[in-house]
Amino acid sequence: MWEHRLIESMVSLVRKEIVKINEESEVRTTFIDVIVDFFRIYADRTHHGKEEDILFRELKKKKMDSQHETIMNELIEEHTYGRKTVGRLIDAKEYYERGDSSALGEIVERLKELSEFYPRHIEKEDKRFFYPCLEYFSQNEQDEMLKEFWTFDRNMIHEKYRKVVEEYGGKVLKP
Repeated sequence: MWEHRLIESMVSLVRKEIVKINEESEVRTTFIDVIVDFFRIYADRTHHGKEEDILFRELKKKKMDSQHETIMNELIEEHTYGRKTVGRLIDAKEYYERGDSSALGEIVERLKELSEFYPRHIEKEDKRFFYPCLEYFSQNEQDEMLKEFWTFDRNMIHEKYRKVVEEYGGKVLKP
């Protein structure tokens, strides 16, 4: 859940950027790139990746209370919603960069969506899901998942930059 605190800090920056865009009627596209990278790599691929690839995988092996199962499925849907919203932000930024000034409003709307979505999503995870779900796991199971989370995190930096090299036509050599 400490990852949520960093996401909340980025949401605060997004809200400040919305104000700045509205005041100046101009978009700092490089900062939009930073926002997109943060939500794609950190919030989605790293944070949601651990939830979906590790925690939810292990929860599906347990006999869960129907309420917790429902919330887990809602969280998965919300992760998809977040990905789509970031994708729409990217599209709007690209239109803006091509000179479509009407895309400015679309960028602001997508930023608002993200800044409203993540706090609600985090609150659901923090208050209604994570703590109750810990009861499904023994201390040893929790410790094993935590180790898997750390391994997942270590591998993320390599995954990110491998994709950067491949995106620009480079070959990733095996050691």
